Amino acid sequence: MSEEQHFVRGLGLLDATMIVAGSMIGSGIFIVSADIAREVGSPGWLLVVWLITGCLTLAAALSYGELAAMMPKAGGQYVYLREAYGPLWGFLYGWTLFMVIQCGTIAAVSVAFAKFLGVLLPWVSADTKLLGPVSSQQAVAIAVILVLSATNMGGVRAGKLIQNTFTIAKLGALAALIALGLFAGHAAAPALTAPGFWTPAVGGWAIWTVVGTAMVGSLFSSDAWNNITFTAGEVRDPKRNIPLALALGTVIVTGLYMLANLAYLNALPLAAIQHAPQDRVGTAVALSVLGPAGSGLMAAAIMVSTFGCVNGLVLAGARVYYAMAQDGLFFKAAGKLNKQGVPAVGLALQAVWAAALTLSGSYGNLLDYVIFAALLLYVLTVGAIFVLRRTRPEAERPYKAVGYPLVPALYMVLASLLMLDLLIYKPGYTWPGLGIVLAGLPVYFIWRAKAG
Repeated sequence: MSEEQHFVRGLGLLDATMIVAGSMIGSGIFIVSADIAREVGSPGWLLVVWLITGCLTLAAALSYGELAAMMPKAGGQYVYLREAYGPLWGFLYGWTLFMVIQCGTIAAVSVAFAKFLGVLLPWVSADTKLLGPVSSQQAVAIAVILVLSATNMGGVRAGKLIQNTFTIAKLGALAALIALGLFAGHAAAPALTAPGFWTPAVGGWAIWTVVGTAMVGSLFSSDAWNNITFTAGEVRDPKRNIPLALALGTVIVTGLYMLANLAYLNALPLAAIQHAPQDRVGTAVALSVLGPAGSGLMAAAIMVSTFGCVNGLVLAGARVYYAMAQDGLFFKAAGKLNKQGVPAVGLALQAVWAAALTLSGSYGNLLDYVIFAALLLYVLTVGAIFVLRRTRPEAERPYKAVGYPLVPALYMVLASLLMLDLLIYKPGYTWPGLGIVLAGLPVYFIWRAKAG
């Protein structure tokens, strides 16, 4: 039976847009601006980092729309790489996604949920042990993973209900934080109007190398927008709705991220942003405006945000493993759908590995390592537009990349320069990431041998 006969096309444009926005917004926007501000050293350059990140994200999303409309199949980016470059590149993407990108992010965001729950319930802590070395914080994170995985096994409608509810709630919470910072902030010397707005930590062209390395945090905070392409088999009218959802979701989130940073700069001095306790800039703003009550309200808001983010990641990821299994490049059972029309085995495998990463505590390092590899795979996927226009000129393209060839080419150039910057100035991030990708090579040939 075909994919369309199996999957339930239960996702409309609103649902698809909520998956894009909800998967992007986790805890990063409330935290990473502290580290970025420390690196660039000025309010203006903090905004530049977020602006460049937003432009890159939007350019990639608009480019992916052509591939999504051309090949609206479960697996999304895996399928695009497979069709443009061959099954090896598709597999290396799927391998990296499962081992690190998707499961590592699920683990990290679930732990973030548990950390902020600890603000409200102090016994939820990394120092409170429940079973041997397992802390109450890890137990809560694993419970979130298991509950959301089990819920999504009940069908795409259950998953989308959670996604829509929590994404709308988190958008409202982020909008409320922005309003607090912009209209109720009362810092004595807010960074937005303080002298030295454009005075960076380093002078001359060197600031651009600092901007590149500082973008690691903002890129992670803006990632996962491509997850909607994984669920193409469940989107109604995917040739229209997926490109639209990619555009709408990334524009909404990019706009909110810029406004959030303007709110931080209006509500706090630069030093308070740079040295916010545990980098919790969002909490610092809430405390500044609302007093002690702000800490609890901000913790609740971030819990809503992270819970919805985990759900979006859980929902989408298993569709890639499904597509890989259909090609004989993953466990065969992951290529089957249950009675509710979802890849339940893929969801279970994803949950087990994400939980294992949570227990290992290594997900943070893995995510740091993979940023270079993720950028490389994004560049290759955008490059697939050029490859497929040459090799398949007759293919139906209901949507064509905005600004082709300039916008996709500009994305590839800028992202490649960013990778070069990371390669030179943060080799500890780059080489381990490449190692994770290349470790998939022998695994690929083992799967191929089993399948053939």
